[in-house]
Amino acid sequence: MSIQETEYHSNDFDWEELRERIEDDPTLAYHLLPFTPQSPSSSSLDSQSWNHFHSRHSTGKFFKERRYLFKEFPELASCGEYSKVLEVGCGNGSTALPILRWKENILVFACDCSTEALDRATENIHASNVVSARSRFRPFCWDFSTCRFPNWLICDSCYETSIGKQSVTSLKESECCIGGMDFVTLIFTLSAVLLHRMSMAVAECFSVLKPGGLLLFRDYGLYDMTMLRFEADQRVGFREYKRSDGTRSYFFSLDIARDLFLGAGFIEVELEYCCVKSVNRRKQKTMHRVWVHGKFQKPM
Repeated sequence: MSIQETEYHSNDFDWEELRERIEDDPTLAYHLLPFTPQSPSSSSLDSQSWNHFHSRHSTGKFFKERRYLFKEFPELASCGEYSKVLEVGCGNGSTALPILRWKENILVFACDCSTEALDRATENIHASNVVSARSRFRPFCWDFSTCRFPNWLICDSCYETSIGKQSVTSLKESECCIGGMDFVTLIFTLSAVLLHRMSMAVAECFSVLKPGGLLLFRDYGLYDMTMLRFEADQRVGFREYKRSDGTRSYFFSLDIARDLFLGAGFIEVELEYCCVKSVNRRKQKTMHRVWVHGKFQKPM
């Protein structure tokens, strides 16, 4: 790995300087105004909108493996044999596939509210040449922001055991459930959840982790380039926007992310802005991308 690769995914520019520039720009002032949302919709992730999204973007051009995962989250590379990962909001499999490719004995359970996304993910995994990927990839349809995770991930009895100072290794697959997860990955998923449902969604992720397990988080950060592209009439909340296709996106500050995860019981391991500068050579434009990177641990 080169130094340039490392810097590309971390701090190409200073976030505070970006914030000052954005907040001093009168043409962007509408992003900063208070917002009183209308009554929230009943479906948090709106599976129909995401089905349409993944149906439109079903070509290979849209699918790109997240190869930065092991640079940003080296814990995945060093995990033990037969570790279990729950990829929440798996989309087309761009997170699941590099995990399966890197670790031959890891099991990836992957959920999404969109059946179309799960179909695309399954196709991409099956089309790969990764050893035993088909048998190690376990997709299921689920909206974690409106429903508790199924008991087969970790049943009520084992969950009560997990919060009773039981060791991580004592929770194993049994007749009642598979014993919980070693890792939960939440990669560009939480931003699609309605703000008032995020606390419940994070709490669900906490509930299926083994004690000592890690939640790996990466999502849109405050003042990311894509936030600034939204027009005023696309605002549906404070720092919350709705695209023309019906899908949503929220942009996180570090404080909001911290409050969500610590409020669910997690311990903060890492939390920072990733500030990435990339250049569109065809249009000769520099793009300032901001993502929030976090690692949170379930207490032992």
